[in-house]
Amino acid sequence: MGFFWVALGGAIGAMTRYAVSLIPVKSTFPWLTLFTNLVGAMLIGFITGIAAEKNGVSQNMILFWKTGVCGGFTTFSTFSLETYTLLEHRLYAQGGIYMMISVVFCIFGVLCGKKLALLLPFSSE
Repeated sequence: MGFFWVALGGAIGAMTRYAVSLIPVKSTFPWLTLFTNLVGAMLIGFITGIAAEKNGVSQNMILFWKTGVCGGFTTFSTFSLETYTLLEHRLYAQGGIYMMISVVFCIFGVLCGKKLALLLPFSSE
């Protein structure tokens, strides 16, 4: 049953992300992505806080909101929660290393993906 709730939440999160991307903003700075990431981070923090305070929240609802909606909306929210949790537990070195590695390696991953795409024989037809 968990897969159903994740899928449903993921569909809603992805559609919401797409809707946000349609907002007409004329700027070279990625304001909509920043907005999405901030909202996603606040949402996953809120859900985590509610789940910790209210023992009556079902695991399916947590899966729906955290993994589904937030995951479909932005995975940056999960990264933000994990980083915050490390810092909250005073694991400052681990938190800092996790932030640095995540950002640097993910940007490097984009570079590698783009280079790989140039190497593969795609047809333009």
